[in-house]
Amino acid sequence: MSAVFPAPHSEAGYLNQDGEGRTVMAEVPVTISPTPKKPKQQTPQQAIDDFWAKFTTKAPGKATTVIPHNEYAEKAAKRSAKAVGTNTQTSYEEAAAVCKAKVAKIVKECRRVNQKYRDPHFDLESDLKWGSRDTLESLSNIEDKPDSDFSPKSVKRVVDIFDDPKFYIEGPTANDVRQGRDGDCWLLAALCTLSNKPSLIERVCVARDEQVGVYGFVFHRDGEWISEIIDDKLFLTKPDFDESFLERMLWEDRERINSEEQYRKAYQSGSGALYFAQCEHENETWLPLLEKAYAKAHGDYTAIEGGYTGEGIEDLTGGVTSELYASDILDKEYFWKEELMKVNDEFLFGCSTGMWGVGWGERKGIVELHAYSIMKAVDIDGHRLVLLKNPWGKGEWKGAWADGSKEWTAEWLLKLNHRFGDDGNFWISYDDLLRKYQAFDRTRLFGPEWKVTSLWTTLSIPWTLDYHDTYFDFSLAKAGPVVIVLSQLDDRYYRGLEGQYRFELNFRLHKNGQEDYVVRSINPYCQNRSVNVELELEEGEYTVLLKINATRYMSKLPIEEVVRNNARDRRDKLVAVGMSYDLAHSKGKIIETPEEKKARKEAEKRKKEKERQEFKKKIMQDRKNEHYLHVKVHKKNQEIKAKAKAKAQAKKAAKAEKLKFKMAAEEAKGSKEQQPEPDKEKHVQVVSPSQTPEPESKEPGSESITDPKIETPSTEPSKTTPEPDKTSTDVSPKSEEQLEVSSSGEIIGSVKVEDNVDLIKGPAESKGESPKLDEDDKSQEKGESQDDEESSSDESDILSVSEISDRELDIRLERQANEPTLPSPPPPVGLPDEEEDEFESNPWNAVTTVGLRVYYKVVDEDKDKEIVKLRVVRPNPYADDKKDKDDSESDKDDDEDDEEDIADGKQNEPKSSKGLDVDDSSKDATLEGDNEQRRKSILSLIPTP
Repeated sequence: MSAVFPAPHSEAGYLNQDGEGRTVMAEVPVTISPTPKKPKQQTPQQAIDDFWAKFTTKAPGKATTVIPHNEYAEKAAKRSAKAVGTNTQTSYEEAAAVCKAKVAKIVKECRRVNQKYRDPHFDLESDLKWGSRDTLESLSNIEDKPDSDFSPKSVKRVVDIFDDPKFYIEGPTANDVRQGRDGDCWLLAALCTLSNKPSLIERVCVARDEQVGVYGFVFHRDGEWISEIIDDKLFLTKPDFDESFLERMLWEDRERINSEEQYRKAYQSGSGALYFAQCEHENETWLPLLEKAYAKAHGDYTAIEGGYTGEGIEDLTGGVTSELYASDILDKEYFWKEELMKVNDEFLFGCSTGMWGVGWGERKGIVELHAYSIMKAVDIDGHRLVLLKNPWGKGEWKGAWADGSKEWTAEWLLKLNHRFGDDGNFWISYDDLLRKYQAFDRTRLFGPEWKVTSLWTTLSIPWTLDYHDTYFDFSLAKAGPVVIVLSQLDDRYYRGLEGQYRFELNFRLHKNGQEDYVVRSINPYCQNRSVNVELELEEGEYTVLLKINATRYMSKLPIEEVVRNNARDRRDKLVAVGMSYDLAHSKGKIIETPEEKKARKEAEKRKKEKERQEFKKKIMQDRKNEHYLHVKVHKKNQEIKAKAKAKAQAKKAAKAEKLKFKMAAEEAKGSKEQQPEPDKEKHVQVVSPSQTPEPESKEPGSESITDPKIETPSTEPSKTTPEPDKTSTDVSPKSEEQLEVSSSGEIIGSVKVEDNVDLIKGPAESKGESPKLDEDDKSQEKGESQDDEESSSDESDILSVSEISDRELDIRLERQANEPTLPSPPPPVGLPDEEEDEFESNPWNAVTTVGLRVYYKVVDEDKDKEIVKLRVVRPNPYADDKKDKDDSESDKDDDEDDEEDIADGKQNEPKSSKGLDVDDSSKDATLEGDNEQRRKSILSLIPTP
């Protein structure tokens, strides 16, 4: 038995022993060392251009529906497709009527089954007991989900919390407001502000049945009113007696007769037991129920944390809010007389601190990062005073005119009807107001004399900040006061699905036919939901150019990732928020106009015809190439045939020659035998090849008699008999020498084939591929050739190139479309993957939905007239495909058309000169002419050519 010694290690692997005792090598996959890539050399400009080419997505887009197959979003899109002027009260009246109908139906259902109403879409009790927290927490769009601070302990109905619940007790007032554990001071400040104007809060809650426990509210969202239905369940700060442990032990330890009832009265009774907002009166309920309805409309209580008072006032009144800054007020006298003094009449005001979000704590009683409401403004005895309200219901100003300050006298207490107390109400002077508060929210209220026309669209926002190619265009049939509002969708309604981009809005108003703009909006620092201007306009055609700035936050997850992360674990929450998202984005669905549809069909037709012609050209080129190679191979084979035929004839002639010598020798021998001459010397006749007659012209018996054994070399080559090929062997007459042709058409060798075998095909034909043209051969592009008379019969088999028919082309196109796409081959083993560019894998793709609302006053005789016609003008994406004119003629015609449009006031496309603002220093480089012409151009004293 022989021993098998282990072999040493090798680079390929280890040696092992198989079942038969043989030493074999283990199989190890071969790795190929990667070849280092040579860096691509680029000029600096090429590198920058390449970066920007990868930076922005080639196909911009945004998810418009989160819920699969959402047919409700399609129905909602039809309602927003047309811009029709309506009274500002119409939308409210419609929403209120729908809300009342909902409440009435629910009351009827509940009374039929003898059960109180329980809201299945916002059920606080099941949410708390099962721990889903859908009513408390929003969807998370960051990687590390933060822990929520909300920790209510129990849920009870209104009748179980309040001993004698009343929705209103002496009406809703600012003194009722007490903020709970939610950071919605901005909303409560807005409610305080609304309480100064009678019936504003009452308009929000339109229907209720306290016995059944159902309440209906309406809120203003994205330019229209919506309704929301809730039940009467509310969160409490303390757990139930049976579910508590420590509290129950404490109460039972005191040996009370009814510990549970005493516990309820102490911890779960009255407004003070509520976890979120509460009224000052122990039995008033309107505020916590309104807050709950507002939270449900936005998805949860977390969604309404943090905001601005002006936005809250907009949502509760349908007004339009402007953001003003104390440092930007030009005429403080005008601001006092024409604006602040009109508070609670035409305007509502709020104010806030910590505009930049860097302050904390308090300054003389004024809390940083906090919102207040302006209740009243008075000018008495030379003192300008403003009454403010802290929505906390406590915490007041400690400076001049504060409670207990030296400015107060008994006379002033009577004049201002004020009483001291830490209730959140305090007076402050106008000068101190401007010093202590940085931002003011001014909300314009609209009465029944106002109408509104609105329209939405969706835009792809580029990285570069400039006025967009898409813009709004409207006509005003009658001069008068106008409020123009550019807004984006309120993403507070679908928190977690807002995406990675934050958008800031700006616009510029132009009157068609004039180069200079009429007015432009002022970009707010904080509120980015909308911008607006209010002014008097003459009748005419107007254009609203849009400038939207997008900022990307990579720490936030894109919408598709949030959907993926929550589809399994938080289905109900994703459905609720996703439905709100879908209905909101349905407003901006782009409806194709008849002109755009016609242009699209024409472009598709041109594209299809272009592809058809290119495909046809390719087929014909392949046919020509194939025909050319066939003809080339055929000609070469014909030459070989001719050569082989000549060789066979030469061989035949040589054989005949040999036969002649033999016959001549036999004749000479015979004659010698008959007549011997021994005395004479023998003479040998040498026949040279030049003296040999041609075999075609002589008969076999006509040659001279020669001695076949004697050969005499010839000094001249034979002109009639071809010299035998020295490299070839003796072949039979039935075999011919054929050429072997390479894929490029070159002859690389020769082979022997029989006479009755067809011509040798080129490699391209044998593989079923289209032959390629020989680049070195410049003759016979179409592959047509003419041979001599002997080869004409053979060449007749090669047809000429035929034109492809339309039917054949259609069949080929159909087959090509139906062919399955082959998967791309895997990368070679061992080669590193090419490093993907970070911007190419995740490019810039900012898409937003914006709407324009135009408010205008009308008189009674104009209520049924369409004063404003609004439309969206988008660039035609198919215009670049048209090639009806050459460039010079097209440019000339465009210039002429532009001049006519300016003269007629019908300019539809914004001019490039409108792209830059007058205070943009880059505009200097775009001005033409001398200093005087440039000055006139800035002031719009001369038309722009």
